[in-house]
Amino acid sequence: MRDDRPYDLVLLGATGFTGGLTAEYLARHAPDGLRWALAGRNPGKLAGVRDELTRIDPTLAELPLLTADVTDPASLRAVAERARVVATTVGPYIQHGEPVVAACAAAGTDYVDISGEPEFVDLMYVRHHAEAVRTGARLVHACGFDSVPHDLGVWFTVKELPADGPVTVDGYVRAGGRISAGTYHSALLAFSRSGRTRRAAQARRAVEPRPEGRRARAVPGHVGRTRAAGGWAVPLPTIDPQIVRRSAAARPEYGPDFRYRHFAAVKRLPTVLAAGVGLAGLLGLVKLPPTRRWLLGRLASGQGPSAERRARSWFRVRFVGTGGGRIVVTEVAGGDPGYDETAKMLAEAALCLALDDLPPSAGQVTTVTAMADALLNRLTRAGITFRLLEREGRAPC
Repeated sequence: MRDDRPYDLVLLGATGFTGGLTAEYLARHAPDGLRWALAGRNPGKLAGVRDELTRIDPTLAELPLLTADVTDPASLRAVAERARVVATTVGPYIQHGEPVVAACAAAGTDYVDISGEPEFVDLMYVRHHAEAVRTGARLVHACGFDSVPHDLGVWFTVKELPADGPVTVDGYVRAGGRISAGTYHSALLAFSRSGRTRRAAQARRAVEPRPEGRRARAVPGHVGRTRAAGGWAVPLPTIDPQIVRRSAAARPEYGPDFRYRHFAAVKRLPTVLAAGVGLAGLLGLVKLPPTRRWLLGRLASGQGPSAERRARSWFRVRFVGTGGGRIVVTEVAGGDPGYDETAKMLAEAALCLALDDLPPSAGQVTTVTAMADALLNRLTRAGITFRLLEREGRAPC
């Protein structure tokens, strides 16, 4: 049914900063013959984005522009019913995301976003997973720096280990660069909605089936020094461990008893202590509407660093995996995590769903569940590195 639709891919949110970078990436890297379009609420601004894209590829002068507004469900249904895949950068997703998910789930249209918001992801599972299973839609959240390097990085790691016994993986994140305005706004909102986030997680646990005969866990870990982190390892409370755990629950390659821990790698202890004090203060401030509004105004949505600043940004995630008497150390690395690489990951995930031969899946699924090696290979060709550093070495301590 979806093969008869006029568009392979529709990008919603191209007038924003990260959405614009995603459109530019598609303009440079989309294969010949890809039928794609831009969608948004302001036709004039969309036309301006298209004009910029024609500087990259003059053939995009006739790139279709579709009017769609997250406050107008009918317009979103019209877009979803004409597309095989919809990619959206319109966040914060807890405020603007559900109508797009609902439209795609109802139309049997694959969906990708760059949300790192646990509350949103859990609520979308509760409200739309069953409908997506019925229609065949694949709903894939967290297709940016949250959580592609971590989800695929753990997948890359466990494939180097035997799957007939317990498997443990620890991930250590190090990055240099500015977070995106969208990530900043989403994080502040998540901090202010901690109670709702807990309730959404509880609602999901009540309806989500657990793997039979297997166990998959994500546990917080503790602050401590470790060679793998190159200094101090600090538990990192992002959505990434949840995504990894759900991939592990869906795939037998993770073994019968899988455990994941997720850390930020920090060189100096004073940095750890200062970050802890700052986070505690921030958690208190965002609970108060006046200070929350002030904090949100510090970095406006749609803003981002210059190309020169992004070119100096980077990320590395190191994984230590243990299982079957083996120890492996792997690494995923790339450039600017908050913008350039996130746009690349989102675009390649959308292209993967639209064009690649993938195993059957439906409903809310992770990148590993839906795409696994197909997306890993795409990202490798696009310049993100997945490397095996050590095999059967001494356990870092």
